[in-house]
Amino acid sequence: MKSLCHTKGYADGRYVLPPLPYDVSELSPLVSAETMILHHDKHHAAYVAGANKAADELDAICRASEKFELAADATHRLAFNLGGHVLHSLYWYNMSPFAGGSPAGVLRDKIEESFGSVHSFRHLFAAIAGGLPGSGWAVMGVDPLSKKLTIAELSRHQDGVVAGFIPLVACDVWEHAYYLTWKNDRKGYVERFVEHINWGFVEKLYLTVL
Repeated sequence: MKSLCHTKGYADGRYVLPPLPYDVSELSPLVSAETMILHHDKHHAAYVAGANKAADELDAICRASEKFELAADATHRLAFNLGGHVLHSLYWYNMSPFAGGSPAGVLRDKIEESFGSVHSFRHLFAAIAGGLPGSGWAVMGVDPLSKKLTIAELSRHQDGVVAGFIPLVACDVWEHAYYLTWKNDRKGYVERFVEHINWGFVEKLYLTVL
């Protein structure tokens, strides 16, 4: 896991904003440079700051052994912001200017077992991401019980996935992720996202959870 995005989001006891693995302009026209700067440097950074603030508040409540009535709100904010931090960290690495093609090896076998074919996965993922009511995420990951791959929709960062679900591919369909470039054409955005999945990264991540 040391080479993957998850280790880049936490350091020295604090949540940290991971650097982008490519230049801000390299994913255009999937993600424009302007969108990338706003999304990564502003939106994602705000989730990191929010997670750290909520974690600090919970720590202070525990150490002071008082004001426990404030813990529920801090826990809610930690869950939302930390969920956003984890999903965005995965999202940046799920895309690559050199991506495309198809999955290979054991990941391809698992996709075919779980969805019938890579073709079916592509269309199913795009349909779920494009059909989310309002904003949210489409996430392909490992079911903790069956070990099959499944696609979940999240209306909020911390909602909609059973405990133990391991995300491998996350597509952000909040409007700030695509609207400057794609306007209201969410369908076009998610279809282009599927074409830019960094399958080499996803396979490495999948191999760590076998």
